[in-house]
Amino acid sequence: MHLLFPGYALLGLALLIPGDPGRAAEPTPDSSDFRPALPVIPATLFDPRRFGAAGDGIAVDTPAIQAAINAAASAGGGVVSFSRGTYLCGPLALASRINLHLGKGAVLTMLPMDRYPGGRVTPANFIRGADVHDVAISGPGRIEGQGQAWWPFAKTSGTKRPIMISLSHCERILIEQVTLKDSPMFHIAIGGNSAQITVRNVTIRAPASTDPVTPSHNTDACDISGHDALIENCDVSVGDDDFTCGGGTHDIRIVHCTYGYGHGVSIGSYTNGEVCNIVVTDCTFDRTECGIRIKSDRDRGGHVHHLRYENLRMTDVDFPILIYCAYLAKEREFRDLTHVGPDQAARYPSKPIGTKTPRFEDITFRSITATVSRGHRAGLVWGLPESPVKDILLQGV
Repeated sequence: MHLLFPGYALLGLALLIPGDPGRAAEPTPDSSDFRPALPVIPATLFDPRRFGAAGDGIAVDTPAIQAAINAAASAGGGVVSFSRGTYLCGPLALASRINLHLGKGAVLTMLPMDRYPGGRVTPANFIRGADVHDVAISGPGRIEGQGQAWWPFAKTSGTKRPIMISLSHCERILIEQVTLKDSPMFHIAIGGNSAQITVRNVTIRAPASTDPVTPSHNTDACDISGHDALIENCDVSVGDDDFTCGGGTHDIRIVHCTYGYGHGVSIGSYTNGEVCNIVVTDCTFDRTECGIRIKSDRDRGGHVHHLRYENLRMTDVDFPILIYCAYLAKEREFRDLTHVGPDQAARYPSKPIGTKTPRFEDITFRSITATVSRGHRAGLVWGLPESPVKDILLQGV
């Protein structure tokens, strides 16, 4: 495996390999034993059709579906159960102890951009919840985002796009079995120090950002800022990060997932505070832009440590391993990270250490196989002269 570590002294990288007496290999925590607490939700059923939903793909069912959610909440919780049909809908607000269950053949479809409340100026996120607990989105059905009309405005100043599922300051979350497709922006965004999160057996699809016909931008599959989360048996192919987390995140397990198009399993770029105790194991990557990507910069960094990646299989990936503390340099100076080397990196002079200086350390890569896209390299580790990337172990790579 060919990894480029440009300028040991300049960039302050400390690399440890098997046999190095400075560090003994430690076993990766067993992610199979980790199970967050699941939501506790009454089994009482609330059918949106009984509240006036048509489910014909023509009528707007937002008032009826919200009425079903509100009725369930007033009763102390329950299952808002969608039978077969297409439910055209605008933004919905969740409450505690609610399960939105999409049965077989049920499709919950976001209103198109030209009919979505708030348009491109003030659109509310589609399924949203804040300061709620014991919530679930489940079932074999599908949530359709109709994002194609939104994506061309991804870089337009003043334009806002709704997130498909947005939860903040929540506890005991379950997203299970559903298919999420073509969100205008992120598919799942869970933040605000949420806890006890399970995302399992979920399929997420959007075109690659390089798709020649309908490229999707910022269609992240699953973004989490919180703790005690399990991402398991998911099948993901999107136009941006397949998974990402930022500062204030810890105790995350990603197990048995399949990743297609997208930017890989990422950390950052905002890592303010701390990101730690992340385990990614037994996953496959096929034609992702990156496999594992850890990124930050001097204005957004924090302490990123105790990361474990093992039993990963990658095919035709641009960068199987990409770690860099100069995230914005790609836009400012380096158009192609494939060609970053010691001479180019020397243009990044040392600066004083501050509260937002990235600190990357204690990262293990174990039992990883990868083939690299033509013209790219197996990996890049690019630290900062004032903040070494240190304690990296490659074992069986």
